[in-house]
Amino acid sequence: MIDYKSEDEIESMRQGGTMLRNVVNQLLPLIKEGMTTEEVDRIATELIKNQGGDISFNKVKGYRWSTCLCINEQVVHTPPSKRVLKNGDVFTVDIGVYYKNLHTDYATTFVVGGKTDPETERFLKIGKETLEKAIDRAKSGARIGEISKVIQDNIYGAGYFILKELTGHGVGKELHEDPFVPGYLDRKIEKTLKIKPGLVIAIEVIYSKGTEEIAYESGNDWSITSSDLSLTACFEHTIAISEKGTIVLT
Repeated sequence: MIDYKSEDEIESMRQGGTMLRNVVNQLLPLIKEGMTTEEVDRIATELIKNQGGDISFNKVKGYRWSTCLCINEQVVHTPPSKRVLKNGDVFTVDIGVYYKNLHTDYATTFVVGGKTDPETERFLKIGKETLEKAIDRAKSGARIGEISKVIQDNIYGAGYFILKELTGHGVGKELHEDPFVPGYLDRKIEKTLKIKPGLVIAIEVIYSKGTEEIAYESGNDWSITSSDLSLTACFEHTIAISEKGTIVLT
C-alpha cells in the first residue's frame, strides 16, 4: 500500500534532503586513498549529527551504520569495514538522513583520487545522465513504467546491464516503502502505477558492466555484488511529486 505524503510532510522531507545534500557535499571531498570505509562512515555520522539530523540507515532492522559503502564490484548494502580505499577504486556512497520521522535517501558513485580511464569515466557518466533523464519523466499523470523505460533504454543502449533484482522504491516513514521503481520494464507501461501528487520515491540507477545477475558477497550478510564481479555503480535521488510539481529532495 502506498503512503502518499501531505504537502507538510514533503516540506519536512525537503528540509531533511537539504541536510543530506549538505552532508554529502562536505563528505565527498574528504574521501581519499588510505582511508578505511569505517572512517568514511564515522565522518558521515558526525556530519549528519552536526546538521541536526538523525541516522536513517540504522533504522533498518539489523543494520547499525550510517552508510552503505561499496567498492568496484560491490553494488549495494555493503557495510563499512576495515577495507582500505585505493586510488582508482570505483566507490559508491549510499546515505540517508532521518528528520521529523521521515527518511531521505541518496547515492552516488565516483573514482577515488579522481583519475581514471576513459572507459570507466563513460560508465559513470552514463549512470548520472540516466538518473537525470529518469527524474525528468517523474511527473504527475505519467507512469512509473516511463521512468523504468528511460533507465532501461539508456543503460542497455550504452552496452551496460541493469541489475534487475535491485530497484528504486517509495520512501518516507520507512526507508523502503511501496511502490517499487524498477530499472527496466517488467510489464506494459499502461499497467504500471500512475504518478500523482503525494508520491515520494527514490529513483535508483543500479547497473554493471557485465551482467544482470547479483550475488551475495562471501562472509558478509549484507553486501551484494555483480555475479561476475564486473564494475558496478548506483546513482539515486529522492524526489517528491507535489501539487507544485516535481521536487528533487536530495
